[in-house]
Amino acid sequence: MRRMTHPHPSSAAPARFGRPAAALAMLLALLLVPLTYTSAWAASARFELDPVHTRVQFAVSHAGFSQALGTVSGSTGAIEFDPDDWSAARLDVTVPLQRLDLGDADWNRAVMARNLLDTQRWPEARFVSTRVEPLAPDHFIVHGQLSLHGVTREAALDVKFNALKRHPLPPFRRTAGFSATTTLSRRDFGIDAWPSVIGDEVQLRIEAEATRGRAAGDSDAETQAVPDSATDEAEQPSTPDEPATEPASEPKPQPERQESTPA
Repeated sequence: MRRMTHPHPSSAAPARFGRPAAALAMLLALLLVPLTYTSAWAASARFELDPVHTRVQFAVSHAGFSQALGTVSGSTGAIEFDPDDWSAARLDVTVPLQRLDLGDADWNRAVMARNLLDTQRWPEARFVSTRVEPLAPDHFIVHGQLSLHGVTREAALDVKFNALKRHPLPPFRRTAGFSATTTLSRRDFGIDAWPSVIGDEVQLRIEAEATRGRAAGDSDAETQAVPDSATDEAEQPSTPDEPATEPASEPKPQPERQESTPA
C-alpha cells in the first residue's frame, strides 16, 4: 500500500496562504499612503502677505562713509505652511521696486534709473522658495530663486518665526509674523554702476505679516470671534490699526531726466 504523504507546512503553506497575505498587506499600504499625505496637507494652510505690515529694508555702503538705508513697502504674495513641519512650506513673494524709498527724491530717481535697478523695465523683484531647511521650531533657512533686474539667482533667507495667533483687532484673523535676513551681491544681478560710490554687498532685512482670511478656509467663527481674552479687548486702541481709507492714487515716479550720481 502506498503511504499517504502530506505536504510539509514550510513548503505548501506559503503557496496557499503567503500570496493572499502579501496582497492584503500591499492593499493596506496603498490605502494608508493617501491617508498619510492627506493628513499632512490638511495641516498646511495658506496665508496672504499683508502689504501694509510687510516691508523690505536694505543697507548698502555709501562710498565707505556709512550704510545707506532704504525700504520697499507694498510686497504681496503668499506662504503655505504647517507650523509643525516647516520642511514642506512654500513661499512666493513679489516686491514692487518702484516703491523704493531712500529718504531723498533725487536718490530714489537715481537708484531706479536705467544704469541701476531700471525699474521702468524691471518694476518687480520676485522670490520663490524651492526648499526649507528647518533649524529649530522657530528658525529655518528658506532656499529659493530670486529674480531681480532680469536675472535669476539662488538665494537663501535666514527666517525667524515670530508668532501665529489671532490678530487682536477686527476682523481677528489668524496672523503669522516673520523676520528674515540675507545678503546679496548686486553685481550678481548685473547692477554694477557707480562702484566707487555704492558698495557691492547689499544687506536685506524683511519684516512680514501674513493673514489667513475666510477665503483660505477659516470659518465665520474663526474670523469674527471675539479676542482671546477680555484683557486683549480692553487694550484695543480707539483708532483702527490701519487707515479706514486709502489715498485715491499713489504718486507716480517722475520721468528720468538724468542719471548722474546725486550728491
